Amino acid sequence: MFNFLKSKPIISKQDSMFQVETYKWLLKYFGGKDFYEEAKLILPTRQYFPSKVKDPEEAAIETFEAVKKYAGMEEWPCKLVAQEEDINPVVGETLVVRDTPSSALGTFEYKGEDEVIITYNPASLSSPTQLVATFAHELAHYLTGTAIEPPPGGWDNWEFATDITATFLGFGVFMANSTFNFSQYTGSGSQGWKTTNSGYLTESEHIYALAIFLLLKSVPVDQATSCLKPNLKKLLKKAVKEIDNSNIIAELKAIKHEEPELAACQSTNL
Repeated sequence: MFNFLKSKPIISKQDSMFQVETYKWLLKYFGGKDFYEEAKLILPTRQYFPSKVKDPEEAAIETFEAVKKYAGMEEWPCKLVAQEEDINPVVGETLVVRDTPSSALGTFEYKGEDEVIITYNPASLSSPTQLVATFAHELAHYLTGTAIEPPPGGWDNWEFATDITATFLGFGVFMANSTFNFSQYTGSGSQGWKTTNSGYLTESEHIYALAIFLLLKSVPVDQATSCLKPNLKKLLKKAVKEIDNSNIIAELKAIKHEEPELAACQSTNL
């Protein structure tokens, strides 16, 4: 008999399988005590980001160091560099240039001999949530770039796996909240709006990855929903219920952690 009241899964079966396989990969190489005992759900609150800074550059450095600390990568050597500022699309009181090019939100580059450079777009300084998500993504590149085994589906899927890794490191709320943004601007004689998308996963996919993290870590859902955008709160509760009614968590908890051999990091642009 058909069950017409059965709700549609929040992501496709294929996408769910990819997330589960990616979590298995992460737990195998980067799990163990580091994940189950040390990793925390990081939230956009003063508890985690209490610093008061004097200028944008200091804000970027303080935020980056905090993200490194919470990711368990405080001692990993890398240099933070600001990119060139994007072109301002507003060129006159009533003239706005459409589709102006913009730099990547962040990049990760491994130059060899422990020289790692992470860059960020200065425009992200106006959005602390986006800045944290960018740093988490690039540090996730740094971490997973040391794996001797490629992510599920090969290195072509690295960007998707990296977004999941950022959530695995505790930054799922930031990743979900920064996926889609709407903003308005008003100037002398001009006004308008714009939307931006960041990362490689959809909001639903980020929420699904966050739900897995919460269930693996036994973190109350309310801790995450308290800081999520309104449209994502209900989605997270649905994802948690959906996963909780499956054998996904038991399957993931059965994965044994192995100490990975370090491999040469790859470089990437977001």
